[in-house]
Amino acid sequence: MGKTLKRGAAFTALARALTSGARGGPSLGARLAALPRMIRATTRGEYDGGLRLALMTAATAYIVSPIDLLPEIPLAVFGLADDAVMVTWLAGAVLAETERFLEWEVRRASVIPGHVVP
Repeated sequence: MGKTLKRGAAFTALARALTSGARGGPSLGARLAALPRMIRATTRGEYDGGLRLALMTAATAYIVSPIDLLPEIPLAVFGLADDAVMVTWLAGAVLAETERFLEWEVRRASVIPGHVVP
């Protein structure tokens, strides 16, 4: 029963961390909901995340691709290491870029469209 309580507490803490966001930042749900808006704003040329979005897309393709730089079967743990590095980088990149995008959205909402008069 002791392990069950510890496991339950760990899952509760994880759920609380994911929903509240780290250090007062946006929650994971807010970040994931921002992804389609970020892609749309980037393709329209409104947001400057094109290169970062392309790198994240390439990392996702590498992770899900059956073709690997270091194959898992003959290299065992070393074959999984490259995937683990890519997943870690991708998770960090998505977190950083979605936070940057959400900050951009807030700043953008406070700008009044118009022209600069010299």
